[in-house]
Amino acid sequence: MQFLKQKPKVFCIGQNKTGTTTIEAVLKGFGYRLGNQVQGELLLEAWHARDFKEIIKFCKTAEAFQDIPFSLSYTYQHLDVAFPNARFILTERDSAEQWYQSITKFHSKLWADGKRIPTATDLKAAKYRGLGYAYRFNTYLYSTPEADIYNEIILKAHYINYNQTVKEYFKSRPEKLLVINVAKADDYIKLCTFLNQAPKGNNFPWENKT
Repeated sequence: MQFLKQKPKVFCIGQNKTGTTTIEAVLKGFGYRLGNQVQGELLLEAWHARDFKEIIKFCKTAEAFQDIPFSLSYTYQHLDVAFPNARFILTERDSAEQWYQSITKFHSKLWADGKRIPTATDLKAAKYRGLGYAYRFNTYLYSTPEADIYNEIILKAHYINYNQTVKEYFKSRPEKLLVINVAKADDYIKLCTFLNQAPKGNNFPWENKT
C-alpha cells in the first residue's frame, strides 16, 4: 500500500444514499485523489472492532474519501483527531422518509430483484464484498430484528440521530463541517466555496440517483 505525504483531507461523512457518489464525482472533478472504495468498504470489520488505526492508515493513501467506513458512527471523531486540518462534508436528503425510501429501493434492486425490501436471508446470500457482507453491515449499523431487518422506525431514527450527532460534534467549529443537500443547486456553490474551488457549472452532476 503506497502512502502519500499527509496533507489536509476531505471526508464525505453522509449516510449512504444521501448523494455521496455525487460528491465523489465533484471531488474527482476538482482533482482530488479519491480513496479506493472497495478497500474502504472492506474496513467494515475494523470499524466494528473500533480499530480506527486501520482506518487512519488507509486515509494516508489518498486525499478524499466517502461511504463506508466514513459514513459510519464514531469514524469522523477519530479522523478529526488524526487529521486536524481535515474538512468534513455531511450530505443529507430532504427528510428521513426520503432517505429510507431511497436506501430500501436501492437495496431492493441489488438483492431482491427490485420487487420487495430484502430480508435477512437475502442479505446473507448477497455476494457483495464477500458472502454475508451486506447482512453484517446492516446488523452492525442498525441492530434491527432478524425478522424485520429494514425496520422503518429504527432506520429512520438512526439516520436522524447520526446527522444530529455530527452537527453537534462540530457545533463550535463550523468551519470544519459543511452540511449540504445535492438536490439543491445553491449547495453546489457552497461546496465550491468550502473547498476553495472554482465552480464547474451551476449544479451538482447527478450520480447513482435513486
